[in-house]
Amino acid sequence: MKIGLAGAGRIGARHAAALCQLPEVTALHIADADPGRARALASRLPRETRVVALDAVGDLFSSGLDGLVVAAATDAHAHLVEQAIAARIAVFCEKPLASDLDGTFQTVAAAAAADVPVQVGFQRRFDSGNAAAREALASGRLGWLHTVRSCSFDPAPPPAEYVPTSGGLFRDCVIHDLDLIRFVTGREVVRVMASGSNRGDDFFRECGDIDTGSALLVLDDGAIGLVSATRYNAAGYDSRLELFGSKDSIVTGMDDRTPVTALPERAGPEPVPGTGRDGEPRSAYGGFMERFADAYDAELRAFIDVVAGRRANPCPPEEALEAFYLAEACELSLREGRVVGTDEVRR
Repeated sequence: MKIGLAGAGRIGARHAAALCQLPEVTALHIADADPGRARALASRLPRETRVVALDAVGDLFSSGLDGLVVAAATDAHAHLVEQAIAARIAVFCEKPLASDLDGTFQTVAAAAAADVPVQVGFQRRFDSGNAAAREALASGRLGWLHTVRSCSFDPAPPPAEYVPTSGGLFRDCVIHDLDLIRFVTGREVVRVMASGSNRGDDFFRECGDIDTGSALLVLDDGAIGLVSATRYNAAGYDSRLELFGSKDSIVTGMDDRTPVTALPERAGPEPVPGTGRDGEPRSAYGGFMERFADAYDAELRAFIDVVAGRRANPCPPEEALEAFYLAEACELSLREGRVVGTDEVRR
């Protein structure tokens, strides 16, 4: 199987290494807006897979690819996906499909019209804990769900130059929580109320963004959702999902590297968050790629299965559009300081 990779940055390099570990991938063609970066990445990859660095991203579409992984800059996603669709190449695209709602809607429509598989990179769906939580809820173990809480806490803010093109905290970061809540509960969100603040670096405020935000969600069965995110969680990267039902409560993302400290602090035979069984501190997750390493591998494994026709698309573009709608509703609520019905932003 010949796979293309558009984008040789941090996430592209991670995907390249994972693709080289899959036995079906016999050739990997890499292209980047900076050809030197593509060549540098190709030189670092194992030789078991035939790796080719191309001179231009456009060369990918004349390379006889079976599938394409898009890990380029956000503003290039929609164009690359549409080129892949036109060439009838199955494509995996890191979220978002496009940088705005109009672009996302158009890309979804193009994929549907061409009937070409487009898998969107919401890696949290592939986290073993989140998948188990979905199964637990569906099985009836929790009874009826009354509250779901999700958080995304980054240990440090991104570079200042990233923020103006990020789309804002809700579209860039919280969108993962919004997608996950839909995925795990199987319910739709009907109303949101969002708020945010800036207590850190000035560049967030200068870009019209926030560094910390939360949203209250009302699901279509009456359950309540709460999402929280921040760019300043110096204790470490923290991503958790909590489900509270009439019969039971469960949490995912809670292990000896979760950056929280239980009080009163103690050492004992059973670990508390942030410590091991010996009571000694454990290093917290440094970022999302470390926390979701297995999930990133699993979503690319799934994509290869989609390309081979062995499984249905686990995250089609319509799902990405639904998550984008919710992020848009949160942004509108933040700007206008009111409850927003999700039907206000739908097309």
